[in-house]
Amino acid sequence: MRLSQGQLNLLERCPRQFQYTYLDGFGSPTSLEQQERLSSGSRFHLLMQQRELGLPIDALVKEDAQLQGWMNAFAGAATEILSPVDGEFRESEHCRTLQVEDHLLTVIYDLFIARSDTCQILDWKTYPKPQDRRKLAQNWQTLLYLYVLAEQGEYLPEQISMTYWFVQSDDKPQSLTFTYSNIQHQQIEKKLNSLLVQLTNWLKLYEIGEQFPQVVEGSKTCNYCQFISRCEGRSTKGSDRHLEPDLVEPEYSTNKLLNLATIQEVTIQ
Repeated sequence: MRLSQGQLNLLERCPRQFQYTYLDGFGSPTSLEQQERLSSGSRFHLLMQQRELGLPIDALVKEDAQLQGWMNAFAGAATEILSPVDGEFRESEHCRTLQVEDHLLTVIYDLFIARSDTCQILDWKTYPKPQDRRKLAQNWQTLLYLYVLAEQGEYLPEQISMTYWFVQSDDKPQSLTFTYSNIQHQQIEKKLNSLLVQLTNWLKLYEIGEQFPQVVEGSKTCNYCQFISRCEGRSTKGSDRHLEPDLVEPEYSTNKLLNLATIQEVTIQ
């Protein structure tokens, strides 16, 4: 099974919601606000990709004041990121895969920069910088992106870092950088293997008609789930299901393999 960080986040948050989304194929409509947010994020990722490839970007920003503002602000705040250095390898939409048992883990780095003794993973976010760094540190995007790169053995964990750039922060674009270590790598491996063992068992049971587990009734997760009515009549008393706790942004990529399904990532506030 092909797995991305978005799928691992959902699997860990609610196995039953993972089943409904990726095995049963149930979808849900998006609001106009969500569609506009997704469209803006997609345009910015496309802009950054074309810029990295040396392609013209004038047409993309000509009639989009927001996009042009984001680009200008980012160029001013991250000059060193946008200025190539001799001898380094750079690639936009850099894709890597790692097979673990029967699962194929897939990551796509918005920008990958490798030098002789260090490498950086960069990811563009079109929402403000989150307040809680710890949540982002434990998000599967951070964990999986660092883990896959270190596991492939080209660089030691201590030579790897990941930086999120938040282009919509109040004053100017802001960043959060996460370094890596061998201890962290071992911890992530243990956590990942445990989750994949559970997934394998749940898939076997699913094949004979048993559904994936639900979260504990009354969990806050249920208050914001579009599948609440499918979960055996669970009550939504006291919830505000029309309110969403997080912004949602997909994994923007031109990679056709991942476009088989829309994998979503959650904004960590």
